[in-house]
Amino acid sequence: MSEVVKVNRVVVGVADMYVSESPEDRIVTFSLGSCVGVTLYDPELGIGGMIHCMLPSARMDMQKAEDRPCMFVDSGLKLILQQMFDMGVSRKRLIIKLAGAASVLNDNQFFKVGERNYIYAKRFFEKNMLPVAAESVHGTASRTLSLYMDTGITTVRILDKEEVL
Repeated sequence: MSEVVKVNRVVVGVADMYVSESPEDRIVTFSLGSCVGVTLYDPELGIGGMIHCMLPSARMDMQKAEDRPCMFVDSGLKLILQQMFDMGVSRKRLIIKLAGAASVLNDNQFFKVGERNYIYAKRFFEKNMLPVAAESVHGTASRTLSLYMDTGITTVRILDKEEVL
């Protein structure tokens, strides 16, 4: 008789984050259009997290950044990393994956929100000497991003196609 493993789906909303050390968790975020979603996972400790950021820089609205730091790539990534480091996650073991930054609703013609989100995320990780292991970015379709805490596997769904990132 095989053992039934309960899976707990945790949904990360826009401008939100979640960090887990529970192997039963499957962390997921939907509708990554111009937004950037990031998964972070330490395989030795089994600690992982996900963030869904919608705008590049907290300097755009400092009051909003104070109230909702995950809304912005720079302040949100700083917050999730700090929380994970406080739990003992190692910089050397951290596996980072990035998705989103698409040009939906023709935003690439004027505001380029997706492109700017991507640039801010990449610069943040480069500045902090944290390599991005994989990414699924750009294009025009929104994505669903999932992190399976029992394995550390990250998947991306674009339309009806899901792939391991």
